[in-house]
Amino acid sequence: MSTLDQRGKDFEKKFAHDEELRFKATARRNKLLGLWAAEKLGKSGADADAYAKEVVAADFEEAGDGDVFRKVNNDLAGKASEDEIRAAMVELMATAIDQVQKGV
Repeated sequence: MSTLDQRGKDFEKKFAHDEELRFKATARRNKLLGLWAAEKLGKSGADADAYAKEVVAADFEEAGDGDVFRKVNNDLAGKASEDEIRAAMVELMATAIDQVQKGV
């Protein structure tokens, strides 16, 4: 195998690994966002966990974060502003990336 072929295979492996980490981090962020929103909705315990699962499932409706944002924004109408939700999404993504990298 030539060096160029090996470099190509290594790049493909890295790309696949990075995509897997991105998927895991996004799913983790969505769960954390669901738990954050559940608290604002007065949910706790099993109800909060169930709501977080709904938020994770909402991400499979379309590509990108729009579907998750819309769900949480609609559910939190009057309890959190769009800016608060977007800020939480950014902050929780950083937390999720850190957790995924640490294997938590």
